[in-house]
Amino acid sequence: MEKYMFIFIGGDPSKLSPEAQQANMQKWFNWVDKLNKANIYVAGEALVPGGKTISGPKKVVTDGPFAESKELVGGFFVIQAKDLNEATEIAKECPDYELGSTVQVRPVMKFDR
Repeated sequence: MEKYMFIFIGGDPSKLSPEAQQANMQKWFNWVDKLNKANIYVAGEALVPGGKTISGPKKVVTDGPFAESKELVGGFFVIQAKDLNEATEIAKECPDYELGSTVQVRPVMKFDR
């Protein structure tokens, strides 16, 4: 089994009613439970909007990213799968596609130490 990261982009649930937000969160909890029971969930967290961005050789610090951005990374999972195709199929179960979300599926690089 190899590790893959799901990077969740966009899909703003704040536009939903409180009841719909709660139902959406339950879908996420159910998905995590399913992945845990299959022993393929490694880690994952939601990210709070905002923060700082550091860039360039001069290490310029700016505010952001901002919640208004359609490209805002909202969180990540790390899962185990036999290959990229299997990881991609698992990512299709993300609950936020209905909200316009995008999921990047990225292999995690292994380093020999």
